[in-house]
Amino acid sequence: MLTVSLCDDNAKEREYLKKLVSEWSEEAGEGVRVLEFPSAEALLFSYSDCPPDILLLDIEMPGLSGVELAKRLRSGGNRLLQIIFITAYSDYIAEGYDVAALHYLLKPVDRIKLFSVLSRAVERISDDGKKLVLELSDETALVPVCDIKFIEVIKNYVTVHAERDYTLKKPLKEIEAGLDGRFLRVGRSYIVNLWYIVRVTRSEIFLKGGKTVPLPRGGYEKVNRALIAMKG
Repeated sequence: MLTVSLCDDNAKEREYLKKLVSEWSEEAGEGVRVLEFPSAEALLFSYSDCPPDILLLDIEMPGLSGVELAKRLRSGGNRLLQIIFITAYSDYIAEGYDVAALHYLLKPVDRIKLFSVLSRAVERISDDGKKLVLELSDETALVPVCDIKFIEVIKNYVTVHAERDYTLKKPLKEIEAGLDGRFLRVGRSYIVNLWYIVRVTRSEIFLKGGKTVPLPRGGYEKVNRALIAMKG
């Protein structure tokens, strides 16, 4: 059973979202427990006792904002939580890259769009449980796919950049076969996790944590299309 938390200081908004989540649950055949919180502080207080799988989070709230709450949850190490921001303003969208938000929905929330995003969140939860098996020279490492920021090839060696770096001698295609749709091949030598991208220029991809990946000529359009499709 999935736990979906609704965090919004407006009781009518929470009631409306709860109704839509219940309708989606019935249509999708997913068992769902819905929890409601009138503030970010209230959610934080009970978070350890009932951590959600999916969080529908209002950005503008008195006290701690939705963005600040998301940053605290991510800093606590929860990378699997699917965060969906709810906002009346599109100006906040750029802030979601720092907390790997799954999507933004503008108020009033559209039923069809919410259903689509919730279904995508379930897929992500399933994908984030996957691990890549890397056979190194002195160990075998099980690396969560969601932790992989990018992969690069230098001569005959592949380096997987995650919480630490793993270098092994293996064809990039074999590594690529164990990945999912959030990863994009960039030129011959790089595969990038779209969820870690914070900025793209014509020549470079900037990733959360400060790493950069060079872009080949013509690569900007490909990456930009992939990011738009991912957030769509």
